[in-house]
Order: sequence, then C-alpha cells, then structure tokens
Amino acid sequence: MGSWIAVERHPHGRLELVEGDIVDQHVDAVVNAANSSLLGGGGVDGAIHTAAGPALLDACRALPADGHGRRCPTGEVRVTPGFGLAARWVIHAVGPVYEERYRARAETLLQQTYRSAFAAAAELGARSIALPAISAGAYRFPVHAAARIATAEARSVLDRPGSLEVVRFVLF
Repeated sequence: MGSWIAVERHPHGRLELVEGDIVDQHVDAVVNAANSSLLGGGGVDGAIHTAAGPALLDACRALPADGHGRRCPTGEVRVTPGFGLAARWVIHAVGPVYEERYRARAETLLQQTYRSAFAAAAELGARSIALPAISAGAYRFPVHAAARIATAEARSVLDRPGSLEVVRFVLF
C-alpha cells in the first residue's frame, strides 16, 4: 500500500495520506488524473492505464466524445470498471491546467473536480477511494494550493454521513 504520512479521523470516516503507488491501492474506487480524451497519458494516467490493462482503454474509447475528442470536460468525471486494478472502479477526473492569471477559475475548477469525484463515488456506493494530487503535476497547479483544496473537499465529505468511510490521498 505504501508508507503512512498521516491519518485524520472525522465523524463519518478518515482521511489518509500515503506515500506510494495509486495502482497498488486496495480500495473500491481509484481516481485517475486524466486528460479530457481519457485515452491515457503520462504520470498517474499512464500508470493506471498500464496496470488496468488494455480493457480500460477500450472502455474509455467507448465513451462518447465531442468534435474535439473530449470525452470528459474539465471539472467533470467519467467512471469505468477497474479491470486489472485492485479497485473495482476508476473515476477519471479532469482537473484544470493552472495559469496564474486565471487562478480563481482554476481553483473553482479543481474544487469542482474533487466534488465530482466524490459524488461519483457516492453514486457507486464506494466506501473507500484513493486519489492522486489532481492537476499538481503536469498541469502545474501549485502543490500547496492544490493540497488545501483537495483536503478541504475530502473533509467536507467525511464530516457528513455518506457511503465513503476512507478517503486516501496517494502521493508518489
């Protein structure tokens, strides 16, 4: 699973920070920091596609795309089976590309991305979810700002009743 960094208890579950590989997580749902085409890429996206196997790419290709090849707009999510992963589902989340002059919009979109991922997990009845630091890699979102948004959204979910009992951020 990885090395524990921190555990925070909440009224309806716990927030975990783990250093490790997201593809090794034994949870109900894994969040993929995807691009809008959902056809794989580098970083977390590439690792998840590789570990899940070619059926994941086939499932993503089967999702409808707009005229520009976008299967998932920024701030939204799409769900597929986990295939070769330990997780039952993959929640593909498209976060914003960060540009300082549009900081407020990027922050709003990142909040929306996490909210969409948590809402999808709730719809699936997932009890546990593992997430990467969405947009904090190739999409250049400042790490401290991304962490503040991610943990605030996770705490909000865990402070009210719902299906999610474990929200695990997996940091590579």
